[in-house]
Amino acid sequence: MSGEAFWRAKPMTELTTQEWESLCDGCGKCCTIKLQDEDTDEILFTDVVCHLLDTHSCRCSRYKDRSTLVPDCVKVTPDNIAALGFMPSTCAYRLIAEGKDLFDWHPLVSGKRESVHRAGMSVRYRVISEEEIVEEDLPAHIVDWVR
Repeated sequence: MSGEAFWRAKPMTELTTQEWESLCDGCGKCCTIKLQDEDTDEILFTDVVCHLLDTHSCRCSRYKDRSTLVPDCVKVTPDNIAALGFMPSTCAYRLIAEGKDLFDWHPLVSGKRESVHRAGMSVRYRVISEEEIVEEDLPAHIVDWVR
């Protein structure tokens, strides 16, 4: 294989588990609680996150057990990414599925895990845990910066 980046050189279905996992930029946006407008079906993002998200690292604190601990946590795969319209527009999985390239702040491009945070593209210091609010208050937490 040439020196071309693996996400450009291989179809998603041929990525190794390690390559697939490395596509996650660690932004934490997919872990935000989302609401759906009943009239328009529009997905509305909130600044409230799953209780398993470490809000400093923006990584799941129980990644291997997340599906058991949070039954509605969606495991992103090459087979389902195209159908996951709630994934943020900056998500590497979504970008690759749409035939786009990664942003320059993505850790695979920059070579630095912190670049996603420095670029202001993560949820770091911008969210609260779902444990800190009551569900009825979610509409008051709708934000547009997650998209």
